[in-house]
Amino acid sequence: MGNRLIFLLGGARSGKSSYAETWAREQGGRVLFVATAQAFDDEMQERIAAHRASRPAAWATLEAPVGVGAALNDLSSAPYDTIVVDCLTLLASNVLLTLPEACTQADADAAILAEVDTLLASYQASWATWLIISNEVGMGIVPPYRLGRLYRDALGRANQRMAGRADDVLLLVAGLAWRLKG
Repeated sequence: MGNRLIFLLGGARSGKSSYAETWAREQGGRVLFVATAQAFDDEMQERIAAHRASRPAAWATLEAPVGVGAALNDLSSAPYDTIVVDCLTLLASNVLLTLPEACTQADADAAILAEVDTLLASYQASWATWLIISNEVGMGIVPPYRLGRLYRDALGRANQRMAGRADDVLLLVAGLAWRLKG
């Protein structure tokens, strides 16, 4: 198969989404943008609307807060050249919020890694180049609350799994991409 997986990591506002969108525009072809954000408040609704408006009208959009891999499997017959998944960070958060409050780290890891594995299986079955975006969460302080620690550790494990399978891994800092792999 001719597919390729590019994994983009970085902090908040590091330029990950801009990099992915610019890369996809430059490649041309049919692009599917997969959005995992949910609009829980007015400010997030505004952010989502601004992101939609900034993307080319010809791009298809799939909004999937959870079950992204399964949703993409349903679209497997669509001939996309590039698939941008923005982002694993929110996908992990969305999955974690579906779990019971008393869940363990093992529960959180299992649920989020299952989502990642389904996403990777969908990638493996496609011909497209995929750009998957995620925040690097391992460079900050230990969160002072339990849910934050569950999230940080589970997303860190998900990022490791994704990076292990990716052909290219880039770390974005202040809009600059550092090649970590590939």
